[in-house]
Amino acid sequence: MLQKLKKVDYVVVFILFVFMGISLMAIYSVTTGTKFEGSHIKMLEFYILAFIAFFGLIFLDYKLLVKYALYIYLFGIVLLVAVNFLGSDVNGAQGWFKIGGFSLQPAELFKLLLIIFLTYLLMKRPKANLSLWRDVLPIGGLTFIPFALVMLQNDLGNALSYVLILLGLLWVGNIKFLHAFLALIILAAVAVGGIFSYIHYHDNIEKFLDKMGRNHWTERIDPWLVPDKATAKASYHTKNAKLAIASGGMMGEGYMQGSSVQSGRVPYTYSDSIFVEIAEEFGFVGSSVVLLLYFILIHRLILICLECRDRAGPLLIVGVVSMMLYQIFENIGAFIGLMPLTGITLPFISYGGTSLLINMASIGIVMSVRVHGHEVSEDIIVPTQKISSTKHA
Repeated sequence: MLQKLKKVDYVVVFILFVFMGISLMAIYSVTTGTKFEGSHIKMLEFYILAFIAFFGLIFLDYKLLVKYALYIYLFGIVLLVAVNFLGSDVNGAQGWFKIGGFSLQPAELFKLLLIIFLTYLLMKRPKANLSLWRDVLPIGGLTFIPFALVMLQNDLGNALSYVLILLGLLWVGNIKFLHAFLALIILAAVAVGGIFSYIHYHDNIEKFLDKMGRNHWTERIDPWLVPDKATAKASYHTKNAKLAIASGGMMGEGYMQGSSVQSGRVPYTYSDSIFVEIAEEFGFVGSSVVLLLYFILIHRLILICLECRDRAGPLLIVGVVSMMLYQIFENIGAFIGLMPLTGITLPFISYGGTSLLINMASIGIVMSVRVHGHEVSEDIIVPTQKISSTKHA
């Protein structure tokens, strides 16, 4: 056990503790004197549970998770189906199981389960380039199932994270350059075409989405693409968030002194909008420190990926990195006008038990790769030996 603990990257552990401090301070700042007062204590409890999961997964060989990935995937699908019938509605998304005082969001959990499952599928493929029909399309189809189930819950943010995880893993899974290039062109064409269509046929699309019961999508997309057509209600969140970030200036207005976040003009400052609180109260300097911490964290994860000798380990880490980068870029980008508002939490800082637990567990699995990933598993050695024998023959 001591030998395993010596292999842990304590720079990553230190960063996680710093994130905990930032999170507790930020949540305390914006919830004191409100109906959410005491949320920082609840977040501390979440962090204690999350660190237990983090260190527990370090001692668990990640190869065991990959071995049972199919059952893990099926378990996640069952949860996603069940929550559509038995789940509770939170902020327009029916994606939560509530049992007593405990809440679980299967869509958040499934991000990690999907990473494990896609790693299993790609690890079993030959090291040669992936075949479009035999590999890429079936793997894409298996990713589309949870994507569709989460879209039914009105959770666009988490559904898109599955796509980014898939793309990241296919890239390192040896997808052919031609296929990747064509996919990039198609995605770019769909994105540009979708944006063009939304802007020029806004009224028709708005009527269609309203008829489909998805009118809240226009409230999130309008402030991003067509702010002149956005209602005051739709633009209220992002408009006030931008003003708060701008008012922070270089050094910020001071801890617990943010005029916008303390007055309640920015919604959900303890959860989705917590970056706005940091930017207004600590300014450009404080925001830069947070971004630097994320950069160092991602850099350390990539170094662990490069050091791993096992095939499954790097795939797992790339999946985790893809998930983290998407969450960071989407959350912060939504409040500075680069992305639409989708309700994605800021990793390790936003209030939320499920989100924190999944992110900490993901880093725990990366640490497991660092601890156990220096020995190549037998299912990879054997085919290599057979190929070598054939060549000598």
